[in-house]
Amino acid sequence: MSVRALPYRPHNHDDCVSQALAEARAICQEQHARLTPTRERVLELIWESHKPLGAYDVLAKLASEGHSAAPPTVYRALDFLQQYGLVHRIASLNAFIGCAHAGEHHTGMFLICRSCGNALELTDAAVSKAIHDAASAEAFISESITLEIAGLCPRCQAEQPHG
Repeated sequence: MSVRALPYRPHNHDDCVSQALAEARAICQEQHARLTPTRERVLELIWESHKPLGAYDVLAKLASEGHSAAPPTVYRALDFLQQYGLVHRIASLNAFIGCAHAGEHHTGMFLICRSCGNALELTDAAVSKAIHDAASAEAFISESITLEIAGLCPRCQAEQPHG
């Protein structure tokens, strides 16, 4: 798997989209899951930026392209994409973002810039282990973990007035 670009640094974003779509096709083929044209387009729309996108934002983009998708269609597509680990739900924003580690079992950890809205997915085995260990110590079986860290990305920090 290649290294993903950082959302707040200049990069060819088309590479992010094409890599995500290629991974999605491979994962779905491997899992015998059907990546329909609508599901693929929803994933592509989510990967068009590094900003989490709400279901109604996806619906509006589909409508602007002439698709007559209804909210249930978009929600079913998002559920499918989540089920196969292709997107994460950012609960605090009620939005979705493409998974930078599709096909890998991992804890979703996100740095979310409160200024520009970009989100960066991190992986850190030590943090994941600490969370699982803490849950186990309480006899709790964790099924899904998503960490959301709000703050300012380096680009927005540089744009803040000093003084």
